Amino acid sequence: MGNEAMAFLGAGLGAGIAAVGAGYGIGRIAGYAVEGTARQPQATGDIRTTTIIAAALIEGVALFAEVICVLLATKGA
Repeated sequence: MGNEAMAFLGAGLGAGIAAVGAGYGIGRIAGYAVEGTARQPQATGDIRTTTIIAAALIEGVALFAEVICVLLATKGA
């Protein structure tokens, strides 16, 4: 297997791991948000706002990781 193929394989694996990590993180945030809303219904607005901000930060990190994977894959080409 050539260097270019290994770069594409590594980029694909890295992007997949980043997507799985982001999905796991957002799932945990959503689960705890639902639990918090069930315990404190009057705090729904604050919990929703905090959840959206945290999910956006996780998505930003995942997008950054995927961009790095693409850059590393195309660097040798």
